[in-house]
Amino acid sequence: MDLLASIIQSTLIYSAPIIIAAIGGLYSERSGIVNVGIEGIMMVGGFAGATALALLENTFSTAPWISLVVALIAGILVSVIHAYLCINLRADQTISGTAINIFAGGITIYLSGIIFGQQRTLAFRQGFTKTNIPFLSDIPIIGDFFFKRMYVPVYLTYVIVILTWFIMYRTTLGLRLRGTGENPHAIDSLGMNVYKLRYIGVLTSGALGGLAGGLMVLTQDTQYTITSIHGIGFIALASLIFGKWRPFPTLFAGLFFGFAQIFALYSDSIAKKFNITAISLMPNEFYLLLPYVITIVALIIFSGKDVGPKAAGEIYDKGKR
Repeated sequence: MDLLASIIQSTLIYSAPIIIAAIGGLYSERSGIVNVGIEGIMMVGGFAGATALALLENTFSTAPWISLVVALIAGILVSVIHAYLCINLRADQTISGTAINIFAGGITIYLSGIIFGQQRTLAFRQGFTKTNIPFLSDIPIIGDFFFKRMYVPVYLTYVIVILTWFIMYRTTLGLRLRGTGENPHAIDSLGMNVYKLRYIGVLTSGALGGLAGGLMVLTQDTQYTITSIHGIGFIALASLIFGKWRPFPTLFAGLFFGFAQIFALYSDSIAKKFNITAISLMPNEFYLLLPYVITIVALIIFSGKDVGPKAAGEIYDKGKR
């Protein structure tokens, strides 16, 4: 029971940044803008959050929460670049996202050198701590699995998913965003501003990407380094594709990829607990590689499926019908 509880708790913690970043990608792609720059946005968000916490932890007791907000704002600022390039300048969306990923690696190292005199942030001491949720942690079995030894911000993930579902399928804004990603000319013919809607989608994507990066660094690390995000943005994109651009399927895809992330940590314990010798015979590097292999396989399987927004990736020309 303790092993199962620990696996579930770790899966929830490790999958939280994946799910939040994937939901961010959902907003962008549902509005018609492909955002492969989520990895870079997460890097900038992680750097901004870690920097804010390192500088503020001795001054404010709420420094971890302030740092998450800083990470979110940093993500928005980076996404403005992507939005301007793709919407106003009509740049290729994949190239723009790739440029942001490259830019993020350089700018975070450069700013770390200026602020801290090294290629990483200072280690912070007072990040988020695991806690038992009052009352809920006392529920038999469920409390042990989901509400003990958890980081409180992890629960933001599920609030974001539910809120996204409501916005996308129960509000006028969501209907317009989805319409912009399917047929922007039809939306324009109804008198709606396609550019504005796409900006909303991309900037929301940036906010959630920055939040995901900040959450990942502040709960799974003690400082930001160039390897802190290590491809999680691309795994988030795979979760979005695997979830067919819908909130709840994307949530479950993110949980699956989160479990793949932590399987390496528990492979020996699982092998001993259930006497599965095949697991213990495999080198640990195999399980560390597993989530990235699954990501590639998922992209190969679903990349050719016509399930995404029809206008995603297409340059919008108002004069073209």
